[in-house]
Amino acid sequence: MTGEVVSISPDQVVGACARKKAEGHRLVTMTCTAPEENAVEILYHFDRDLELSHLRLRVARGIPLPSISGVYFAAFLVENEIRDLFGVRFSGLAPDYEGTLYLDPEVAEAPFMSHAAKESPQ
Repeated sequence: MTGEVVSISPDQVVGACARKKAEGHRLVTMTCTAPEENAVEILYHFDRDLELSHLRLRVARGIPLPSISGVYFAAFLVENEIRDLFGVRFSGLAPDYEGTLYLDPEVAEAPFMSHAAKESPQ
């Protein structure tokens, strides 16, 4: 990965992405990984004039993150994908497929969650 990487917190996500947009950056994509059983890391990738920059967010599983679909509308696709695959919830996500963008409604768990990190049944 090339370019600047800036670590942010959940309360900084929307503002940091809005600043990127105001500065002329386009959202390339977002990537998610689960570096630990109880944590996820999301990287927001941006491009401006063929220069990449990234925002890094690391958070404990189960903490809902603010959606950036209000800033970059196309983010709704990758946020829904991250929800499907990693179980991360995004508040304010529009449209929100509620875990069924790629998965059938009867799929009960996000496939990329480790066994130890699965949510306990209600």
